[in-house]
Amino acid sequence: MANLKEIRNRISSIGSTMKITSAMKMVSAAKLKKAQDAIVQMRPYSNKLTELLQNLSATLDVEDGGVYTQEREVKKVLIVAITSNRGLCGGFNSSVIKEVNHLAKTKYAGKDISVLTIGKKGNDILSKEFNIYKFESELYDDLTFENTAPFAEDLMQRFEEGDFDKIDLVYNRFKNAATQIITEEQYLPIASSDEESEGEADYIFEPNKSEIVQGLIPKSLKMQLYKAIRDSYASEHGARMTAMHKATDNATELRDELLLVYNKARQASITNEILEIVGGAEALKN
Repeated sequence: MANLKEIRNRISSIGSTMKITSAMKMVSAAKLKKAQDAIVQMRPYSNKLTELLQNLSATLDVEDGGVYTQEREVKKVLIVAITSNRGLCGGFNSSVIKEVNHLAKTKYAGKDISVLTIGKKGNDILSKEFNIYKFESELYDDLTFENTAPFAEDLMQRFEEGDFDKIDLVYNRFKNAATQIITEEQYLPIASSDEESEGEADYIFEPNKSEIVQGLIPKSLKMQLYKAIRDSYASEHGARMTAMHKATDNATELRDELLLVYNKARQASITNEILEIVGGAEALKN
């Protein structure tokens, strides 16, 4: 059994760890509230915009922006892996990395795969196995639609010029603080709607179809990427808050166990000292 000094040091160390994990939990909880409000308010608009674009995609000509809906033979694939810059968030980052590896070995086996990594943690691991097309880590410092738009524009240009035949997004979709759903989402070409409508929607284009669609497609794709990053950002703070909550609980349980061991060891030490004193007194008396 460890001596009393070693146990006291371990209890003190665990106490310091508890303070750190508890503080990180509170910080993540504060950031989560803001991030959660942002993604919840954005989803209805983004989903409706995507739905509208998918319904229109079947009727688009190349001149109208149909280049973004063209299904080509898939030879070159770009996977956009959205992770975080920091760790201590449970399986948040590892789930994205596993999904990218799974896609590479199954869905895109034998294809020329490149990865655009958003977040340091994903880049650190994926750069060892894949060709990194681009790496971005400063986006989270000021996460706005204006700052994410250039990335969407670059992806659209690369697809239009034929550098990539397909672009997928892999990220954690936010459900609640304790649940993040790993999501693989087709970005380009634009997927047509899977839902069977009762009849074709009769759209009236004003001033004209070409002008409206050419403005709608870039805006929709920019919003889709921004929503995915926002989803991931909210999921990160939810995962970290949950992980730090569990870490604090585990540290509390371990501290209580060590306190029990310490008290038992201290009581045994006191008992031994009393026995030694009594034994010495009896020896002197005899």
